[in-house]
Amino acid sequence: MKMPMVFEQNETARIEAFSDGVFAIAITLLVLGLKVPTVYQLGPSGSLGLALLKLWPHYLAFVASFITILAKWVNHHRIFTFIERTDHAFLYWNGLLLLFITFMPFPTALLAEFLLHPEAKVAGAVYAGTYVAITFAFKGLWHHASKNRRLLAENVDDREVQQITTQYQYGPLMYLGAFVLAFVSVSLSVVTCLCLAVFSAFRGWPMLRLKVRRSKNK
Repeated sequence: MKMPMVFEQNETARIEAFSDGVFAIAITLLVLGLKVPTVYQLGPSGSLGLALLKLWPHYLAFVASFITILAKWVNHHRIFTFIERTDHAFLYWNGLLLLFITFMPFPTALLAEFLLHPEAKVAGAVYAGTYVAITFAFKGLWHHASKNRRLLAENVDDREVQQITTQYQYGPLMYLGAFVLAFVSVSLSVVTCLCLAVFSAFRGWPMLRLKVRRSKNK
């Protein structure tokens, strides 16, 4: 049987550099959702300070998405510290992930615009749903790289591999919970997405790391 073509480490460096650029562009485009109030919007007796305060949903959406994309970038960088080879399928998985990352400015702007509107639940569902897609893309990327240690470096600790695998096993379910929560409370859904992203950016979830250690000691 013909084996899939595997590329060496210099190719993984190129992929990570390209991905870093995409993350940087996506996180920068978020600021375009912050619109400067115009003189015509203020009127003859309007207050600029009040107009700026009314933009608080835009500030909230911007900060939440900025922190979340930053956390996703940290997680992406962490994965690449374990990967030393790549193949065509891995390139497409990484491309799918970057597709959802570049899409993030749209649901961010949508959430900011409709947060105080009766259709806020739909905007919140689109926002959380995008993170569900990102998480599944991350899971597919890691599964392809780590299956039978296909693309991993030889000196990678099995406990680290298992910890990330376990994290991606539960992560999509948690984000699906945030998606469902958007139809009940948009604010709680956004906060949940933010907390999950920050939590996953750490070296490892404490409870999951403890579970891995116990399983190794048995």
